[in-house]
Amino acid sequence: MKILITGAHFTPAVAVCEELKKQKRVELIYVGRNSTLEGDNTQSQESKILPALGVKFISIISGRLQREFSIYTILSLFKIPIGFIQAFYILYKEKPVVILSFGGYVAVPLVIVGWLFSIPIIIHEQTLISGLANKISRLFADIVALSFDGKNKSDGKIILTGNPIRKEILDNNFKYVQQIVSSQYLEVFKFAKKNQLPTILVTGGNQGAHILNVAVEECLDDLLKISCVIHTTGDNNFHDFERLERKQNSHYLVRKWIGQGWGVVLSKVDLIISRAGINTLLELAYLGKPALVIPLPHLFQDEQNKNADFFASLGLVKILPQNKLTAKSLLTNVRIMLNDLNHFKKNAEGAKKVIMPNAAKRLALETVLLAEK
Repeated sequence: MKILITGAHFTPAVAVCEELKKQKRVELIYVGRNSTLEGDNTQSQESKILPALGVKFISIISGRLQREFSIYTILSLFKIPIGFIQAFYILYKEKPVVILSFGGYVAVPLVIVGWLFSIPIIIHEQTLISGLANKISRLFADIVALSFDGKNKSDGKIILTGNPIRKEILDNNFKYVQQIVSSQYLEVFKFAKKNQLPTILVTGGNQGAHILNVAVEECLDDLLKISCVIHTTGDNNFHDFERLERKQNSHYLVRKWIGQGWGVVLSKVDLIISRAGINTLLELAYLGKPALVIPLPHLFQDEQNKNADFFASLGLVKILPQNKLTAKSLLTNVRIMLNDLNHFKKNAEGAKKVIMPNAAKRLALETVLLAEK
């Protein structure tokens, strides 16, 4: 049974891949982006990580409708028909029995061409609101799987599965502990314990966040007086990693991103500074980890601000708007949270009620069942 997975939300896709790979009769193909962003040739995480997991990766060139005009707008429009041609070729050659989409403009041509080929389609909606790509894709889908309850269940396509969480988050105290024991991460945690300092994880998500990296850099000396910091910069054309790596010391560790071992790092830190991507927030909710979030503005339907507002209402996060982000404001908010850390931790534990820990298994099963109809 050949299953094609596609979409821009990589983290839940990995979780479902892990579940599907448990079935020997399943062959997985992932169609995604070869580079991180338009105008940025940095190799995407999916193109690096999935082959290592034994999943065949195929890159596709696909354009998107942009809300704001830029030098890449015309080029992106020209890519749209190319994406449909590639989708036709990929589906004709690979002949999957089902398509599982995790949203984003990359998935749209595969979903539409898959529908033309009469291939069953299931799409997963990670967020509290549907993005434009999923609004288009759901017109052609057989099943729409939701992460959160409360949407229109009169639509016969809709099922509730929850949002898949990777096994290294679910099992962070077991198997994946062994992968971090002798690492530099452990040295940071030892230093923090010895000097009675809290540990902060700074992350901008898979793609990094340049504006956040700069703010951290500008207040780094003061930040390191009150905490130890693990900082994932992402990989971008601004060379944030290369610049910040030179500032590493016993209590400041810099990485482009964290691969295996992410769950253990997340479970051990005291506070997270991050964007407000839904997958990050759900992982934090599962672990009950408080966070200071800087939502990415100008997304379709203001997605990250709505994510942040929802999880703020659950007590998981404190919000710092990007238009108010400076080195000074970042440091001030971190100090506020660290000074009352036990209170923030207690509030964060209540956010776990929105998590469905078996979501990856549910979505994998629904995908297989749809293929067998």
